[in-house]
Amino acid sequence: MGETITFWVLAVVSAGAALGMVFNRKAVYSALMLGTVMLCLAVMYAVQDAPFLAAVQIIVYTGAVMMLFLFVLMLVGVDSSDSLVETLKGQRFWAAIAAIGFAVLIIVAVGNAVFAPQAGLEAAVGPAGYIRSLALLLFTKYVFAFEITSALLITAALGAMVLAHRERLTEKATQKDLSRARFLGDRPSPLPGPGTYARNNAIDMPALLPDGSVAEDSVNRYIARYDVEQGHLPEDPRLAEAIQHKAEEDSK
Repeated sequence: MGETITFWVLAVVSAGAALGMVFNRKAVYSALMLGTVMLCLAVMYAVQDAPFLAAVQIIVYTGAVMMLFLFVLMLVGVDSSDSLVETLKGQRFWAAIAAIGFAVLIIVAVGNAVFAPQAGLEAAVGPAGYIRSLALLLFTKYVFAFEITSALLITAALGAMVLAHRERLTEKATQKDLSRARFLGDRPSPLPGPGTYARNNAIDMPALLPDGSVAEDSVNRYIARYDVEQGHLPEDPRLAEAIQHKAEEDSK
């Protein structure tokens, strides 16, 4: 009874998390939904008297693979847009073929699970235990598929490294080169700091130069654009004009 209740509760949670992973527009939330699905699978393995599979599901998939996904998202950026330009010709056709083949495999697997006679857990595991039985299946009957999967994962990792690698077209600028370019430019001195007032104390307020004029470069362009879009402009017309001018420069 408890196993049935646990299954139906986790089935609803995992199905909802899977739908949220597919239809969510934010990549971080999709990764968290995928982690929820993996945790539900681990609990199902534990309920079915398979603690080894449950531990592997949590340690390997939820702990290692999901952390890898999150690290990649943090490195790439959650706001980076995907390119819609097809760099490989015919990839949609082969993607459709792969999707059809995957659908056929799912149908065959579900049909085999539904219509095949049930052997039972004791007959499937045997007297040696499920860990030994699983190892025997992986390294005897399914050793070829296991090695092919390992080669496929290694190839995918190498392909990701090749795609992420970026050739440097020019030599990396040294500190000496950066200093020379800075002094040869229009502003050798650092940018002025943001203005700090006793009543405001905010970094979106422009600083004042010694002659009393407003230093537009003291405001970050992203903050200036946000203040203009949200209507958060200071009451002083000089400061408001400086922020608007900085936002217009950023939009060009």
